[in-house]
Amino acid sequence: MKLEGEAKLLRIFIGESDKWQGRPLYEAIVLEAKQHGLAGATVFKGVMGFGAHSRIHSAKVLQLSEDLPLMIEIVDSEEKIRAFLPLLDAMVREGLVTLERVEVIRYQSR
Repeated sequence: MKLEGEAKLLRIFIGESDKWQGRPLYEAIVLEAKQHGLAGATVFKGVMGFGAHSRIHSAKVLQLSEDLPLMIEIVDSEEKIRAFLPLLDAMVREGLVTLERVEVIRYQSR
């Protein structure tokens, strides 16, 4: 697969404890992205953050959180990302989803 030029970056901000059909939401999103043929997905774990409820989630030793913030990034063509959005809308009950234009310099598999 080769992806170059203008593309879309989909960012999904959720909590580590969020679930979808009994499995971690982040895992379900990545597996669905793969199944839908998207170019790739990466999950990042935050050490501190807050969202719509304004509760601080932190990885500090004295205040261990079981719901650290996660961010999932997916880059692909606008057409493929937009086709994925309805499924994502059903999966993400609480969180933030953003979409931005990016330029892919290089992405290819061997």
